[in-house]
Amino acid sequence: MMLRFLALWLTGFGPRRKAVTLLALDGMAATLAVVVTVLALPGTPGGMLLAPMWGTCMALGALLGLHRMKLRAYQQQGLPRSLAQGAALALLLFLAPAWPLSAAQVLLLTALFTLASMAGRLAMLRLAIQAHALARRPQRLLIWGGGRAAQQLAAALAGDESRRVLGVLDHESFRQGGRVAGLPVHAPARAAALVARLRIDRIVLALPPTAQLRARQALAGTACEVQSLQDFAAELWGNAGAAADLSRLLGRKGLEQVLPEMRDSYRDQVVLVTGAGGSIGGELSRQLARLGPRRLILLDHSELALYEISRDLSEAAPEVIPVLGSVCDAALMARLLARQAVQVIFHAAAYKHVPLVERTPLEGIRNNVMGTRTLAEAAARAGVDRMILVSTDKAVRPRSVMGASKRLAEMIMQEMAARGTPTRFSMVRFGNVMGSSGSVVPLFAEQIARGGPVTVTHPQVTRYFMTGAEAVRLTLLSGHYATGGEVFVLDMGPPQPILQLARQMIRDAGLTPREAETPQGDIEIRFTGLRPGEKLEEELLIGARLLPTPHPRILRVQEALAPASAVHSALDALDEVLARGDEAAAGKVLMHWAGKQWPDAADPDACTLATRPSVPVPPRLAQSAGPPI
Repeated sequence: MMLRFLALWLTGFGPRRKAVTLLALDGMAATLAVVVTVLALPGTPGGMLLAPMWGTCMALGALLGLHRMKLRAYQQQGLPRSLAQGAALALLLFLAPAWPLSAAQVLLLTALFTLASMAGRLAMLRLAIQAHALARRPQRLLIWGGGRAAQQLAAALAGDESRRVLGVLDHESFRQGGRVAGLPVHAPARAAALVARLRIDRIVLALPPTAQLRARQALAGTACEVQSLQDFAAELWGNAGAAADLSRLLGRKGLEQVLPEMRDSYRDQVVLVTGAGGSIGGELSRQLARLGPRRLILLDHSELALYEISRDLSEAAPEVIPVLGSVCDAALMARLLARQAVQVIFHAAAYKHVPLVERTPLEGIRNNVMGTRTLAEAAARAGVDRMILVSTDKAVRPRSVMGASKRLAEMIMQEMAARGTPTRFSMVRFGNVMGSSGSVVPLFAEQIARGGPVTVTHPQVTRYFMTGAEAVRLTLLSGHYATGGEVFVLDMGPPQPILQLARQMIRDAGLTPREAETPQGDIEIRFTGLRPGEKLEEELLIGARLLPTPHPRILRVQEALAPASAVHSALDALDEVLARGDEAAAGKVLMHWAGKQWPDAADPDACTLATRPSVPVPPRLAQSAGPPI
């Protein structure tokens, strides 16, 4: 009961109450230090020390910003500040002529104060985490399945105060009316009534894959969430299982979880992520928050997406600042970069869905091309240290408006790098991200859950894939390596046949593909044809000259660069057609400039990068490398 009372009290904390509480905590730690020192070392002037110790400790804490720091950031950012607070206190006690204290008294006072202050903050952090869970209404669950997996899940959740299992659904009539793991067992036919009566939030399917599809169909009209045991376990205990599944689909081991060498590049930096509400921008924001930036600024033009990512990260970094707006707004970009003193930009804002951008080319060009120009020019004027563009394999010899717009964005970044401004402009190019919005993996999973058909554009279509977490870790590491002007390419492994991926996902669900050779299969695979702008095979390289980096999965590409005059001509032509609102002309102008081949980088009229010895093209990338240009 006492813990629940504290939970309700803590969850009502606003910034002012939290600051006052943390300052008072320093005062209590000072009192404890004085009392214990007086008891341990007789002769210590306790009465004379108490009030000055209170004021000094609280003032030092305020100067170091300890009262404003988020509790979740304390272990990473606050412990060094607490040690600095203790060291400063010791120095003041030694130097203060009014307090004739011995070295032993000073050391004991400061050690006790520092330990008490740190312990108090860590205790508040633990209590706040428990309070957050206790203050929310427990999630009400039903488990479908009476086997061993269901029993283990029920036992695991028995002590979880944030989730409450209220019953079990089971087809076996001999179990119905009895109990499994102490929970009443009901017939699945009663699911809808139980959901309504017990106010169930979620039904977890502890069933073999072959039975899950039928269970989902039976629950189609039920007013609650339905989730597989695997997905529920990944949510509850982490995504290790999901990562293993994606690695198996990719046919290779996943990337290491920690790349420690990049931490110093972002610690205590002011970092801006554009497109922070998207798949890649959101993952960038989450991983950056764990690297200890001074401020993390999230920019997106979608109010809902920005709200969700800022809510997710509200306690993850010392200061998270959501900004609603567009990279196309030059005044906003200039004001934001100057006021926030941004040091690093990850530019992930882009329209990326090929068919949608093909249908609305003007908006694709305005956002992907002109937005990149606006942001890059603002970054150069504001003296930003680094700007990294998140690019795509569709920018290589593009056939779609989306790919061509990203190629123009790359050309803008390379031209900005060649100007010689202090800002380092670089870009990272990679293929499809598994599990991102619009990608085939969640689409296939949804189609399989509905009973099919699974739609594949062409029997021979292939794509490069990487998990979002992997792509972002390597993107952050590329930003660490950036010196200006580079095109980094991520080694994504061999391209994956989409038809094979569809077949594997169907089999993983315990079902069989229905094709011409297997007409009795469970899930039909239907070919829909390539859409406008799509390729059978994507490419990662324009040229074949690759340079090594310290990480084997990151390569630096030495490509021929467009002359600055060509980039300016392309942008002037696009400005003109955008002003006229001429969709047909916009697409033609875009494809003309994005598809041009330029002289070799050694040409004196071309922008040049420093010449370095090239390395052989890895076999899995060789097929995507066109002739050197």
